[in-house]
Amino acid sequence: MAWSLPPAPLFFGVAMRSPYIGKVFAVIVIVLFLGWSAVRSIGAKPAEPKFPFPKPTTDEPLASAKGQEKVVLAGGCFWGVEAVYDHTKGVISAVSGYSGGHVEKPGYEMVSTGLTGHAESVEVTFDPSQISFGQILMIYFSVAHDPTQLNRQGPDVGSQYRSAIFYTTDDQKRVATAYVEQINAAKTYPSKIVTQIAPFNAFYRAEEYHQRYLESHMSQPYIMYNDLPKLSNLKKDYPDLYVKN
Repeated sequence: MAWSLPPAPLFFGVAMRSPYIGKVFAVIVIVLFLGWSAVRSIGAKPAEPKFPFPKPTTDEPLASAKGQEKVVLAGGCFWGVEAVYDHTKGVISAVSGYSGGHVEKPGYEMVSTGLTGHAESVEVTFDPSQISFGQILMIYFSVAHDPTQLNRQGPDVGSQYRSAIFYTTDDQKRVATAYVEQINAAKTYPSKIVTQIAPFNAFYRAEEYHQRYLESHMSQPYIMYNDLPKLSNLKKDYPDLYVKN
């Protein structure tokens, strides 16, 4: 999601010895870096699922009264996943953060190393009288990310970008497990789903500049290529579950 120039001791050594060569070398490095960034921003193209996407045959029934239920979902960069659920009917809040690791209160830079065990995640709080957990997962598997990419999503590579469901109840575990089996059996994707289904342990809210990031960065190339299509697909494929916000 954010990149910086790699360490270049050779560049600085040359620059100190010859200002002219240093300037030429700097231009070459910048051109190569911009080209590398452009390629990396495209990344691996998400697999296209078959539509209509199967509805979960195992699900929690809609609740008879308003309430709140939480689940933490990881699907690559949390900017796009959060934006999808910000526009989903029945979702009360979607918060970007970190889950699934072994370090308390990690920050973005620490998680980005891949050494904390955390995944960029979104805590989804929804009203089970308005949307079922199975419907939350239907959007997750078909729109929010590509569940067949192992330890990556598009241009973002590493276990911190893995696909994972951190369930908060036994019913959520049951529904999620059955749904993965159903989608795989239907061969909805060309490859099998690699989503981790694990019990929820802890969720740490990400830095404020990550919250609702898409809304204030609509023209950023990363957002335009990787995340805005998710919102378009949500609106196109699930018009009854899409809210404009």
